[in-house]
Amino acid sequence: MVIDFHAHVFPDALARRAVKTLEEATGHAFTAVTDGTLAGLLGHMDACGVDVSVILPVVTKPSQTRATNEWSAAAQSERIVAFGGIYPHGAHWKSDIDSAARLGLRGLKFHAEYQDFTVDDIGMLRIYDYALSRGMVLVHHAGADPAYKPPFRSSPKQFANVADAMRGGVIVAAHFGGHAQWDDVERHLAGRAIYLDTSMGFEYFTMEQFVSVTAKHGADKVLFATDSPWSDARREIASLKSSPLDGQSKEMILGGNARRILGLA
Repeated sequence: MVIDFHAHVFPDALARRAVKTLEEATGHAFTAVTDGTLAGLLGHMDACGVDVSVILPVVTKPSQTRATNEWSAAAQSERIVAFGGIYPHGAHWKSDIDSAARLGLRGLKFHAEYQDFTVDDIGMLRIYDYALSRGMVLVHHAGADPAYKPPFRSSPKQFANVADAMRGGVIVAAHFGGHAQWDDVERHLAGRAIYLDTSMGFEYFTMEQFVSVTAKHGADKVLFATDSPWSDARREIASLKSSPLDGQSKEMILGGNARRILGLA
């Protein structure tokens, strides 16, 4: 089973505009490979041999929380595992986490730049701790984002602080622990109790660095991911399969680890 742990979709009426806006915000650093709809994602999965995708919405306004999470929950199927989002500022984050759990959402997506916070801020640690206590899996954007200027607020060193502060549960640092900061991933984050996903990775880090970090971190804590619609799953799968990792490590990364985390049969 191949599981993509990091995909984005939008309601049909909003998808075209959302994709265009994000492409422009990044200075066209990325070009979408799907139209951003759920149907577009499923079609791409079929074409590329992906069995299951995890969809990750980002909530940037308090008014978006309920509708976003309800839409995400409604998208769940045998092939789609839905996460939700919360707005981390203000008084309602705890009830919003409770609501996401009641909807059957498997986790929450956070993005420090889009949501205006620093990953290891003490207030955020309280939010993570509560969400983890509700059994939620937490996925974070990590490292550079072309829509923003440095210094970035989700560095490998900051994720190391988060990993050290939490008391169990699953936290995932996307983009292999920190987009364009992989020397620091190997220096500060590899080996800690945190998962790394490979989203938007093989186009940027070297295969040598991927193998080195994976060996130090443990293949059992690495998750295959694409950041769809911003990366082609076929190309990402081929890169992973062509790596010098052993067969068991490849199998764990492509889907075994995600099946364990998500409790999939």
